[in-house]
Amino acid sequence: MKTSIKHSLFFALTLLSIISITSIKAQTYAKNGMVVSASKISSQTGIHILKQGGNAVDAAIATAFSLAVTHPTAGNIGGGGFMVFMNSNGETTTIDFREKAPLASSKTMFLDENGNIKNNSNHKGLLATGVPGTVAGLFLAHQKYGKLPWSKLVQPAINLAEQGFIFNWNLYRAGQRFKEASDQFPFMSSYFDNKKGELTQPNEIWKQQALANTLKKIRDNGRDGFYKGDIAEEIATYMSANGGIITTEDLEKYEAIERKPIIGTYKGFDIYGMPPPSSGGIALIEMMNIMELVNWDTIEFNSKEYVHILTEAMRRAFADRAEFLGDPDFNLDMPLERLISKKHAKNRFKNLNMEKASVSDSSKFGQIYDGKNTTHFSVLDKSGNAVSVTYTLENSYGVKMGSKALGFIFNNEMGDFNPVPGITTSGWQIGTKPNLVAPQKRMLSSMSPTIVARDGKPYLIIGSPGGRTIINTVFQTTLNVLEFDMRIDKAIEAMKIHHQWSPDVLVFEKYLMSPDTRKELELMGHKVRATNGLGALMGITIDPKTKIITGAADSSRPEGAAIGY
Repeated sequence: MKTSIKHSLFFALTLLSIISITSIKAQTYAKNGMVVSASKISSQTGIHILKQGGNAVDAAIATAFSLAVTHPTAGNIGGGGFMVFMNSNGETTTIDFREKAPLASSKTMFLDENGNIKNNSNHKGLLATGVPGTVAGLFLAHQKYGKLPWSKLVQPAINLAEQGFIFNWNLYRAGQRFKEASDQFPFMSSYFDNKKGELTQPNEIWKQQALANTLKKIRDNGRDGFYKGDIAEEIATYMSANGGIITTEDLEKYEAIERKPIIGTYKGFDIYGMPPPSSGGIALIEMMNIMELVNWDTIEFNSKEYVHILTEAMRRAFADRAEFLGDPDFNLDMPLERLISKKHAKNRFKNLNMEKASVSDSSKFGQIYDGKNTTHFSVLDKSGNAVSVTYTLENSYGVKMGSKALGFIFNNEMGDFNPVPGITTSGWQIGTKPNLVAPQKRMLSSMSPTIVARDGKPYLIIGSPGGRTIINTVFQTTLNVLEFDMRIDKAIEAMKIHHQWSPDVLVFEKYLMSPDTRKELELMGHKVRATNGLGALMGITIDPKTKIITGAADSSRPEGAAIGY
């Protein structure tokens, strides 16, 4: 299939020129549409689709395939994720394209004869790879809600892979690291090479012909181009030769699922999030319900009281996450309605001591009161259709393995299952039944693509990468916009904290929390630890009166951009 000369020229000019200065301001304004992603090129790809008459779903699909080329640390066709979609009538749905455990999986597959995890096998090596879901999810979204032809949405990514784009410093630094560890990562050590077999240099054109060939088969054959035929055969052959267990049967059986969203409210706003196997929607709404009970007139933003209340809300929501949540197709009795109820929030709020930190008790979960490279993008079109997508390979560059014939990287999402049945510790390990490994089961996720509406229209589209920190960074940004009326760039850049119940540690962003606040929190019993940053949020807000669209990309992603028109 050939693209028009005009179409190809557009992408050549896009890739070889500098994105306009309006795309890299703290905030970008528009009237007709907006795409915010971790890649300027991919955001521009989405905008191009909107200008051609595509809707938000079309733009999201094109952006996702583009990110698989320009942002390989997390953009993918070898992973999976979630989409939240609100149409212009305020009707909302979700697409679950989370990876699945292969048919040969078992709940003890990562354990040695003594019941211990062997060689970090739930994170390293192809045993850690789940059946990819991205292509199936994007195809399902297109079949149900897309407008433009499928081929038109995949073609921009093919152009990027085949014609190349300007290699940036982030990719170059990653290439250097993999070259230095070539014995450990043989596939990744040559992944960024040019035709000379050398690491591509910054500002050179980087081409990915094998990936382009893979994308062409997906363009021409849709879902079946990935899950059947040559690509499926090569995936299965590569897995068998390198310690993986995914087969052609696993791939053929994989299906993405449309699910009803998790819905909550906050002071006149409606919040739409992903249901399980994502834990994001449940935890976000539970925490927002707790925040609704707080008297904010007496608490200053970023004060010790503010941080303490957020921490305790996070502790309670993550305890519930660990105890109850997993794949809904395998856990039919999850108390979802109770967890997002206002009554449950009141019960959790009752024993929140404003003077003292609670205890994270791994034997009682919430009864006394949850890799990390993912990417998110937000899209809004001129008709008011909104899309929030988070998808991932899990760790940065996933399992760091892939077939050279296919040109993409496999995920290591099996590490999101509970690896040791029945054993929950005060550290990172959870062993509860709902998230144990089982064939064709989807692993629990923290991804939290979210849409907030007011009067049936999109008001905020938000999401973030960051492993288990995703839920809390999305929660705090949502609270910043809804409660504190922050503009989207300020809400994204404001100080973030993270607590996930176990381990019992309050993580804060270095340099953004004052030393006095940190010391006061320690006196209250909080164990604190600094980190360089939390999340990388990509957000859009829509002014209900002026209809002006505002987008912002987290400054922690220098290649990211909000682009509108």
